[in-house]
Amino acid sequence: MAAMAPPPAEVEEVPRLPMPSRNPLPLSAAQEAQVREMYHSRVRSYCAAEIKQFADCALGRTFTAPFKCRQQNRAMNNCMITHATQTEQDAAREEWFATRLKRQREREAKEARRIEQERFHKEWWGLPIEDREGDKGRDIMKKAERVGGFPKRDEGQLSKDRHR
Repeated sequence: MAAMAPPPAEVEEVPRLPMPSRNPLPLSAAQEAQVREMYHSRVRSYCAAEIKQFADCALGRTFTAPFKCRQQNRAMNNCMITHATQTEQDAAREEWFATRLKRQREREAKEARRIEQERFHKEWWGLPIEDREGDKGRDIMKKAERVGGFPKRDEGQLSKDRHR
């Protein structure tokens, strides 16, 4: 009997939350934009076949596309109009509220990555952010960085080519 391999590590499933109420508080402009983007992507996913047909027809055409691809354009627009309903907007809003925890965890992970990168930067360059700002930062920036060049005894002199 062959031993079964353990299943691959799966991404932690984030629970979906219900809508707080049927009439939640108004969302901010950015949140409304996220809901609209979900709504439009849902409608586009329903009409993916029609969009693909129109895109294939219009490929390589310029101003003749509306005339040559009129049938595909109408089919695409009819599909979009059919699926672009208020119930679909409500479903997108419910999905947005349901995925609140997922977005929160993504923001927390992004912040943790930023903090880790900042810590790495401090270690790598040996220059904390506080030292880059203010008078101390300006003094450090005025000092020339030596990345090779002539030994210290040659500083202030003209290049060696001019001494010949």
